[in-house]
Amino acid sequence: MVSESVLAASVQRVWFNRAFSSVYTAISLIREADREQRYHLIYSHVAPATAGQVAHQFELEPAGLKGDEYVEWCLAFCREHAVDIFVTGKEARLITAAGERFAALGARVLSAGSADTLQLLHDKARFYATVQCPQAPPPEAIAVHTLAEFDAAYAELRGRYSKLCIKPSQSIYGLGFALIDEQRSCAELLIAGVQYTIGLADLRAGLALLPEFRTMLVMEYLEGREYSVDCVGDNGKLVVAVPRKKPQSSSATGQRVDMHADILAACATLSENYGLNGCFNVQFRETGDQPRLLEINPRMSGGISMACAAGPNLPYIALAGFDRGFEHVEIAPVRNGARVTEVSIAMEL
Repeated sequence: MVSESVLAASVQRVWFNRAFSSVYTAISLIREADREQRYHLIYSHVAPATAGQVAHQFELEPAGLKGDEYVEWCLAFCREHAVDIFVTGKEARLITAAGERFAALGARVLSAGSADTLQLLHDKARFYATVQCPQAPPPEAIAVHTLAEFDAAYAELRGRYSKLCIKPSQSIYGLGFALIDEQRSCAELLIAGVQYTIGLADLRAGLALLPEFRTMLVMEYLEGREYSVDCVGDNGKLVVAVPRKKPQSSSATGQRVDMHADILAACATLSENYGLNGCFNVQFRETGDQPRLLEINPRMSGGISMACAAGPNLPYIALAGFDRGFEHVEIAPVRNGARVTEVSIAMEL
């Protein structure tokens, strides 16, 4: 029988700093799977948040800190709270770059990739230029910074594709994405209730007011189904992946788990090429019958709970595998074809 002192000594103090809302799901799932109570989970934020309700311990972060100043605060936090594993959220790139400083305090940093990789993945223009993934190549895209560059890119791509779109090179949640409509104005689109679409003439008129703007991508538009794949990696080796096929109709409910062979092979290729680790998410969209890569998110997706409903507890697998090796972690099989959804619940803070 294991003594209480030995059991206490084996408990790992795991810190999730400020992160996206999916951290609530991650902490809940880890606690659900942690039958041996090996992990003491800490969550921090600038304000009381839902994740603090399910963590073992909640701590307030100071407001306004960023960059190197925030990293120094994180180092002090790890020292004060005897953190063993630090799962990065805010300022992940800088924290990962300072990994040796955290390790000197006894805190191992769990990040989706190296600091350079994290920086690359957040810049789609640079990232697309590096992708070598025959199973799912990225869409053809041209980076633009001026109206003249936009016009040249639009003319070039429009000769090959019937529909084009535009989006920022650096963005999250699809913010800034728009399909380009050559016929209707923005006012007509607004009145018609058409989302994520912009009129070409209005777009050009707006860009003409800007001598130069942040990097935007003019791209071929992919009209097929979208796939969101929640993955766990082990420093470049794909451990498990759960592809969710999203409905094309806005009136449809739920998503279907589809263990698409080309998409799984693409995730394995991308994981190896970029040395991906822990939880990450890959987005694809089909054109014809071929999947095309949209992006790699070096973090858990907002829909990770749906992936986990199909079998594997991904946040727990990522943490436990990082902690003691994936050969010691049981991974439930993926229920291919499972139809999944998620519901919101009310909670008092």
